[in-house]
Amino acid sequence: MIRFIIRRLIGTIPTLFVVSLLIYSILQLAPGGPEQRFEQNPKITPAAIAAFKHRWGLDQPIPVQYCRWVGICNPDGEGLGVFISNSRLPNFLPGFLGGGDNGVLHGDLGYSSNTGSSVASLIGQRVLPTAILAGIALIVWVSLALLTGILAAVKPYGKLDTVITIFNYVGFSFPTFWLGLMLIVLFAANLRVLPAGGMWDARTVPIFGSPEYWKFFGGHPVNALVDLGRHLILPVITLVFVSVAGDSRFVRAAMIDSLHQDFVRTARAKGLAERKVVFRHAFRNALLPVLTNVALELPFLFGGAIATETIFSWPGMGLAYIQAVRTFDYPVLMGILIITALVVVLANLLADILYAVVDPRISYG
Repeated sequence: MIRFIIRRLIGTIPTLFVVSLLIYSILQLAPGGPEQRFEQNPKITPAAIAAFKHRWGLDQPIPVQYCRWVGICNPDGEGLGVFISNSRLPNFLPGFLGGGDNGVLHGDLGYSSNTGSSVASLIGQRVLPTAILAGIALIVWVSLALLTGILAAVKPYGKLDTVITIFNYVGFSFPTFWLGLMLIVLFAANLRVLPAGGMWDARTVPIFGSPEYWKFFGGHPVNALVDLGRHLILPVITLVFVSVAGDSRFVRAAMIDSLHQDFVRTARAKGLAERKVVFRHAFRNALLPVLTNVALELPFLFGGAIATETIFSWPGMGLAYIQAVRTFDYPVLMGILIITALVVVLANLLADILYAVVDPRISYG
């Protein structure tokens, strides 16, 4: 297993390279760019725009821009041969094409062309809010999907199964952004029982992640957790509603197939209680495809988080992504997309590992 994991991790390197090349090419083909906000301002002279493009390397050929962003070209566009012969990384211009002294190969994602701040620092500030939202959503999502799927499969085509199936079909048809807006209208605007957005109550709680917040958390942990929980309710519901509806059907199908297997009939013939037959035998066998499916769907939590964080002004990576799109902040876009690609690759690896853990018959030599 260890050798398999090492091989897969090594295999992520060419995968991420190809993904980064595709993402970079697509961004270059898109209309506009970081300099567009200046070109639309008649008060900014062409010389100022040219200076901005030169500072961020936007006047270089696209292949040179990409090489510098990765970290294999120097500012003059000299490539991999010079990089190797010098046996050290050349000095890179700060910003769009590598940032600092290293480039992406050394974990340096550059600087935001909008704010000038480090992309790695910006993403670091946004990871924890997204991790909190996605982690809570994942727990709720998997728990509800397993519960409703098992209940529906125990007595297929019965009343409970019909109710759950109707709920699944209705829930699966709801667009995430529409559901989020309706929840805000109902619970925040009309009933006024939950906050409409954000991650903290600015009137009573300091900014999340700041030293003042952690000082407040240390002194008033209950108040901080209650405030965070109230702000989590609507985003979590929005994020998991569609996923629960889809995966509940998947669990139901896997359980029905498992309950009709010969080993389940044998367990019932031995006189085992139905609860043990369902959870100890049928569910364990049905868990294999379910876990694999959940692991493969983990990256889609981020896709859903983009809409959810935007609707609820949740200060995570999804909101940062939308803000970067609106301002043509390519360094931030590239940084977030590369991290997302890494999550996808690791989620696929996790799926393979879970497959082997749940089913001992599977061996990765």
